[in-house]
Amino acid sequence: MPPSGKDPAASTKLQILATEHWSLLATRTLTYTESLSRVTIFLTILSGSVIALALVAQVSRFGPAFIAIAIPLLAVVVLTGISTIGRLMQLNGDDFRWVIGMNRLRHAYLELHPELEPYFITGSHDDLPGALQTIGYQLATGRRVGSILHTIQVLPGMLSVIVASVVGAIGALAALAVGLPPLGVVLSAAAGFVIAMVWLLSWGRRGLRRRPDPSLEPRFPSAPR
Repeated sequence: MPPSGKDPAASTKLQILATEHWSLLATRTLTYTESLSRVTIFLTILSGSVIALALVAQVSRFGPAFIAIAIPLLAVVVLTGISTIGRLMQLNGDDFRWVIGMNRLRHAYLELHPELEPYFITGSHDDLPGALQTIGYQLATGRRVGSILHTIQVLPGMLSVIVASVVGAIGALAALAVGLPPLGVVLSAAAGFVIAMVWLLSWGRRGLRRRPDPSLEPRFPSAPR
């Protein structure tokens, strides 16, 4: 792309690029809105279930009736949570796509007006380092994308902890239902939590490493350091 001073169509190109940039920005806003809405729906279901179980516990005194109601109700919460986590991972992938698209447009801006480069703090390259620069996740901090710490920090990871806790509660209730001693109840709850947490975190990390979309192959990669 020739410099803007030698390109008679530079103004038209800037208008087209700006229109596409605003379109991607609006789409990214919708992605954030849906993510927060999904989380809110799940937390509402979880809160309503806990309140319902509290009312049942007052009547049944945590007896067999409470266990018979609690296990199916919490199972519904777990299924809702898994569905929410899966959708959030899809939305995170969509958000990555919009960031890559905006980085490519920003690269075009700099080709038209390279003198503006010192004023941009977001990325202008469509590879992973460029996307992380736009998102604000700096590799210089020593954190690795896809690590356990990173997976827990994002929304799907936080919900995974909650869902795993509910699975642990189901394990404890099942242990009570079969008459295990207190130690067995504790061990059943811990085993349910650990198994669910390991599976959910592994699922999230596999999602980060899934086969990339050919349309997202870097066209303007960052300069090697």
